[in-house]
Amino acid sequence: MANTSDISRGMILKLEGSLYTVIEFGENKTARAAAKVWAKLKGLDNSRSIEKTWNSGDTIYPVRVERKGYQFLYKDDTGYNFMDNETFEQIAVAENLVDAPQFLSDGQEVSVLINTETELPMSVELPDKVVSKVTYSEPGLRGDTATRTLKPATVETGATVMVPLFVNEGDVIRVNTKTGEYIERVKE
Repeated sequence: MANTSDISRGMILKLEGSLYTVIEFGENKTARAAAKVWAKLKGLDNSRSIEKTWNSGDTIYPVRVERKGYQFLYKDDTGYNFMDNETFEQIAVAENLVDAPQFLSDGQEVSVLINTETELPMSVELPDKVVSKVTYSEPGLRGDTATRTLKPATVETGATVMVPLFVNEGDVIRVNTKTGEYIERVKE
């Protein structure tokens, strides 16, 4: 059994029947009372964010999770379909478990978190940055560069990203999948 001294960032805990990942944690010590351990937790099977406090030394229930490399194949009625890069087995994952589905492109490498107790996928994480081609964008006005003005651009996956005025249709750009923000133009 694990206790509160074993908590670390990224650990997955089982609380009240739900799974949570530890975002941040710390310890509060006072002169008179026993030390308390607190953690900010984000739900994996629900989208709740909570804070939890334990007495120092309390028992916690970590869940062993495996991170495996998968490749995105296609989307259909069953959900998003991925293939294991080592065993070539295919799995279907519901859309709510995919990190940023609007940036998924065919053949893209992703990480799938698998609960080792149930062997079921818990979430799908895209790389922090993806490269995508702009398929539609309004032309920018020449000389309008004094301010950081942005315009909408549609990328090949169908997602809309706000880009600077100099980005044109056909350009390849790098996008942050966590925030959906434009990072830079990529030279081919």
